[in-house]
Amino acid sequence: MSGLATLPQPPQPGIMRLKDVWLISAGHAMTHWYTATFYLLLPLIGSELGLSYVQIGFIMTVQHAVGAASNVPAGMLVDRYANRGLMMAAALFWVGFPYLLMGFTSTYWVLLACVTLVSVGNNIWHPTAISTLADRYPARKGVTLSVHGMGGNVGEAVAPLVVGAMLAVFTWREVVVMNVVPGVFASLLILAMLGALPTVRTGRGDDRTPAGLTPMDMQLAGRTAPQRPRWSDQVAESAALLRNRAMMMICTSAAFRTMTQTGLLVFLPLYLTHDLGYSIFAVGVCLFVLQAAGFAASPIAGHLSDRMGRSRIVAGSMLMSAVVIGVMLLAPGSLLFVFCTALLGFFLYAVRAVLQAWMLDTTPPSASGSAVGIMFSTQAIGAAVAPLLAGWVADTWGLFAVFYFLAGTIVLANFFVFLMPRDLFRPRM
Repeated sequence: MSGLATLPQPPQPGIMRLKDVWLISAGHAMTHWYTATFYLLLPLIGSELGLSYVQIGFIMTVQHAVGAASNVPAGMLVDRYANRGLMMAAALFWVGFPYLLMGFTSTYWVLLACVTLVSVGNNIWHPTAISTLADRYPARKGVTLSVHGMGGNVGEAVAPLVVGAMLAVFTWREVVVMNVVPGVFASLLILAMLGALPTVRTGRGDDRTPAGLTPMDMQLAGRTAPQRPRWSDQVAESAALLRNRAMMMICTSAAFRTMTQTGLLVFLPLYLTHDLGYSIFAVGVCLFVLQAAGFAASPIAGHLSDRMGRSRIVAGSMLMSAVVIGVMLLAPGSLLFVFCTALLGFFLYAVRAVLQAWMLDTTPPSASGSAVGIMFSTQAIGAAVAPLLAGWVADTWGLFAVFYFLAGTIVLANFFVFLMPRDLFRPRM
C-alpha cells in the first residue's frame, strides 16, 4: 500500500479537540456579550431618547424579525460552503461593528437600523457554529452544544458586570465605541486559528470527509470528494424539513422558551431600575447571577440528555421554570424575587442546547445548517413578538404584569414538549 492509504481521520466521538470546541465557544461568548451589553444599555438609551416601553420593545422586535427572515437562507449558505472558520470570523465582526455606529446616533430610526445589522452577524454565527460542532461530534451533541451554550452564558454573565462598572465612569456612547475592540480581536483570532476549518459532511449521515483533506487527496485515495449541492436541491431539502413534524414541534417549543428568555432580558432591567430603583451596576449583578446559573446548568443538562434522553431534561427544566416564575409573582420587590432570578436562569438556560441537540437528532446531517436556520427563525419569531407584546402589557398594566405574561409563555413551551409522542433520541448507555 502507498503512503496515501494512511489518511487523516475525522475526530472520534469521545475526543474533544479543545481548539475547535473551546475557541468556537469563546466566539459564541462574544456574540452574546454584545447582546447582554445592549440589554443593559436599553434603560439609558430609552431615557435619553424619551422612548415608551412599546418603542423599547419594538427595537428588539425589529432585530429578531430580521433574524426570522434571514436565518433559513443563512443556514442554507452554511450547508453550501465549506469554509466554516471564515464564516464564523465574519459573523463575529458583523455582530460587534454596528455598535460602533450606535455611539454616534441620536435618532430612533438609525438605532433600529443598527440593531438590524447586528442580527445579520448572529444569523450567520449560530447555524455555522452549531452545525459544525454537531457534525464533528455526532455522538456527543448534547454536551458539545452545551459547552457552546456555556460560552453564550459567559458572555451574557460577564458583560453586565464589566459594562455596568464602565458606565459608572463613562457615558453609554463612549462604552459602545470601546466595546467594539474585543469583538474585532476575537474575530481576528478565530480567523487565524480556524480560518481553514472545513466541513466534515458530504451529504449522507454515515459518509464523512476527514478533516484536513483536499479534494485531490480524496481522489488519489480512491474516494469521492463532496460536491457542492445545487440551490434547487437545498430548497427542496429545506421544504422537507418544514414537513418534519417532530422537528417543528421542538422548534415551536423553543420559540415559546425564547419568548420567555427575551421578555425577561428586556424587561427585568427595566423593572429593577424603574420600579425598584436599582443602580445600573446592581442590575448588572442581577443579570450576572441569572447567566452564571445558566452557565452551571448547561453542561449538566447536556450530559444528562446524552445519557437519559432529551425529552426528560427539557420537560423537567421547563416545568421548573414555570414554577420559579410563579414564585416570583408572589414576591415582587423582595430578596426572594432576586434569588428566584438565579433559579430561573438555571432552569431556563439549561434546555437551550438540549433543544438544539434534540432537533438535530430528528434531521439528516446533510441539512444540519438549514435545520439550525429554521430553528433559529422560529425562535426569532418568538423573540420578535415577545418584547412588543410585553411592552404593550407594561404600558397597559405596569411593568410587573410582564412576569404574568412570561409565565404563560413558558407554560406553552412545555405544552409542545408534552405533545411529542416519544423521545426520538436513544440514550447512550
